[in-house]
Amino acid sequence: MTKIIIYFLQSLLVYSFFLIGRILGINISRKIFSNLFILIGPLFRSQKILDKNLNIFSSNISLTDKIKIRDNMWKNYGKTFIEYVFLDYFKKNNAHIIIKGKKNLVQINQDNKPVIFISGHFANFELMSMEITKQNISLATIYRPLNNFFLNPFMEFLRRKYVCANQIKKGVSGVREAIEYLKKKHSIALMIDQRVSEGERALFFNKAALTTTLPAQLSVKYNLDIIPVYIERIEDDKFLIEFQKAIKPKKFSNKMELTQNLNSILEKMIEKNPGQWIWTHNRWK
Repeated sequence: MTKIIIYFLQSLLVYSFFLIGRILGINISRKIFSNLFILIGPLFRSQKILDKNLNIFSSNISLTDKIKIRDNMWKNYGKTFIEYVFLDYFKKNNAHIIIKGKKNLVQINQDNKPVIFISGHFANFELMSMEITKQNISLATIYRPLNNFFLNPFMEFLRRKYVCANQIKKGVSGVREAIEYLKKKHSIALMIDQRVSEGERALFFNKAALTTTLPAQLSVKYNLDIIPVYIERIEDDKFLIEFQKAIKPKKFSNKMELTQNLNSILEKMIEKNPGQWIWTHNRWK
């Protein structure tokens, strides 16, 4: 009963913030919520986990750098949060996006063969799937539902309407659903930077972490290319989305070798701009 009350109160707060943001407009809302999240973020997320994660990221990181990364993370978190109520704007417009590696997307359409897009929770991570669908690539996205059942239906509605119509809930049934989409020549997009209980241990910043092997399994079994995608919030709150060179499964001897390679790619992405990755997730639990 206590959890239900907490979820209900959280949802009221979030819906109130969304309403205020929509009224104020995207630019003012970004300024307000980026600063607000620096203040309220630590009330909802463990600073102990954040500190532990940053020490794993760099054993000799200075306190000054920790504070800078932490504050930039919360600023980006606040902007990304309020941008959910402006996904319709992102869907209709392209001025906010700079795409690098567009030739790789053109090649996918020419080959008429599905691929697996992988990324992490960088900048506004929802834009990855949105921009892929804008390029007329048939896509299904794997996602993790929110624990808060008062909020989750609305978030799912936003994702289906503006990000990607084909949403796959993670889990055993989700894997079967993903395979069915692949058979229908739909590419699959998923985030691979969070801990999964059903995963296998692979090194991530030189420390073993439970890691999803799903991209590697699907890639090896169905001979599918993997396209790493990097997203960064740049000047004037525009976004750089880089669709990197395809990874060929035949270059790897097994799924774990490929999974480790994907972790290494994620590490390089995080190192580019560590303040835009979500450090509050208990990645090395």
